[in-house]
Amino acid sequence: MALLLVMVTACTPAGPRSTSAQVRVTEDGSIPKNESISLDDGKHAAIANLDPELLTAMRKAAADAKLAGVELRVTSGWRSAEYQQRLLDEAVELYRSEEEARRWVLPPEKSAHVTGKAIDIGPTNADDWLIQHGADYGLCQAYANEMWHFELLTTPGGQCPQPQST
Repeated sequence: MALLLVMVTACTPAGPRSTSAQVRVTEDGSIPKNESISLDDGKHAAIANLDPELLTAMRKAAADAKLAGVELRVTSGWRSAEYQQRLLDEAVELYRSEEEARRWVLPPEKSAHVTGKAIDIGPTNADDWLIQHGADYGLCQAYANEMWHFELLTTPGGQCPQPQST
């Protein structure tokens, strides 16, 4: 697995983050814990491998959210099957139960992240904005226990289904 270490330096701090941070870019789509990337970072596998319709809808939503003073940041997008399995394995270790782990992490064959049809957004104010306005773009919160997880689940302007319980 090839890794590229990139130093990112900002002109001003954004929230609680410092003015510089190290971000590892990997081919498996991983984004370091407590980090996020822009929807415009098309060179990152997490963005580059998203379903084109999902990415287009997210970018439209992000532009409108920005006008409302809200920045949508990607905390997870496309994931390789190997990375998804690692996340599941780590969850099983953390929760000491596969059943409990699967409440938070699906196996690769069931994860919409692996197909590029799911995206996780942060911070919380961005999630709130997207929950309120996402249906305008076809974007819906997919799971009741994950306010950050969005998928294209309706037509733009349609009504989102109730988030699934896990």
